[in-house]
Amino acid sequence: MITIVLFDMLVLVVLLTLGVPLPLCFGGALLFMSFFVPVSMKSLFVWGFNQIINPILLTIPLFILAGGVMSESGIAKYLLNFVNVFIGRIKGGLGVVSVVTCAIIGAISGSGFTGVAAIGPILIPQMINEKYPQGYASALVTCSSILGLLIPPSTILIIYGWVTETSILACFLSTVGPGLLIVIVFSIMNLFFARNMPLILSPSLSRKEKKQQILSSTWKALPALSMPVIILGGIYGGVFTPTEAAAVAVIISLPIGFLIYRGLKLNNFYRLVVESATSVGTIMIMILLALMLSQVFVMNRIPQAIISFMFGITTNKFLLLFMINILLFIIGMLVNDATGMVLAAPLLLPLVKELGVSPVQFAAIMGTNLAMGGVTPPYASILYLGMRVGKVEFIDILKPTMIFILFGYVPVVFLTTYWPPLSLYIPRLLGFVP
Repeated sequence: MITIVLFDMLVLVVLLTLGVPLPLCFGGALLFMSFFVPVSMKSLFVWGFNQIINPILLTIPLFILAGGVMSESGIAKYLLNFVNVFIGRIKGGLGVVSVVTCAIIGAISGSGFTGVAAIGPILIPQMINEKYPQGYASALVTCSSILGLLIPPSTILIIYGWVTETSILACFLSTVGPGLLIVIVFSIMNLFFARNMPLILSPSLSRKEKKQQILSSTWKALPALSMPVIILGGIYGGVFTPTEAAAVAVIISLPIGFLIYRGLKLNNFYRLVVESATSVGTIMIMILLALMLSQVFVMNRIPQAIISFMFGITTNKFLLLFMINILLFIIGMLVNDATGMVLAAPLLLPLVKELGVSPVQFAAIMGTNLAMGGVTPPYASILYLGMRVGKVEFIDILKPTMIFILFGYVPVVFLTTYWPPLSLYIPRLLGFVP
């Protein structure tokens, strides 16, 4: 059976390599499996449909819409100005501004695309004017954008909690530690690289001028800053569920976009609704087919076969976790984060439980790995978006991106894997994990 699964994965990889749309790739892999294992497609479709009508999945389209509204409304501009007034005038400060702003945006949108889509058009030209290399500026904003998948609320962690029946709130909290650590690491790396850049800094402000700018930018940013406070405070305060929080994010962002910041107009609102609906349709079909393929694996006891196969290679926990990380890294390079989560979580969770790893810690391990895939070729959808936004060639953005990934992001992935308190301390502190 393992041989059939390996051939099925080969079919999936070939289809992905040929550029076949993602839902059809998983449909093809599912069709291949149906030739070798007994499965009722009708029953499987009924089962899959019953899964995707779960109210928890309403969170995905709502957060996608909220992210689109935020990109168009001008919220990112005022958040950027707010952060910039505090740290933007030191050498390398503008790079730190991009990292911190992406983290704040992640606490609103739950998406890895929103950061680069919302602040990239504003910040990348500003960094270039300060003489940051164009490829470096685009890479920093792009790599920082994946914080949206780690700083709660995160759509991929909602999917993980739904698939594995793990507390979604605990999953949210599991990536707070890794996410904040990445903010710190990226900021330090940027300050280190900026030392050798011929940057042109804005003139220093007097104490009075700085005080006026702080008051002005804070006042203008208050509506935007209220969003993560309301959303996260409401979730962890028990006021509303993650699904309701996503609806609240949309409800709050609309008047802010239309009436306060006025970046949202009827024409661009209609366009972003259409784009969001198209994205949601694609994602839901992809989740359905990936879920059906994963269920075929579960029905044929593939997780148990994987456990036996892996333990046949080694029983060393350190090496097995290393192999799992490599597998997740490869999956992230081939498919998007949501698909990777649906496909891999049910298969690998039994194995990590055998190793004594908490499902909540594994949420952080999967989240950090799959988020990295968004900027790692060949899939690298966030990286390609960053190229378009930064108007930079692939060869120019690739080197700085790989530096941030290899020396900044990968160490955090392995720290998350081998040091449980990084992901479990906050959930335990708040009583979500025993």
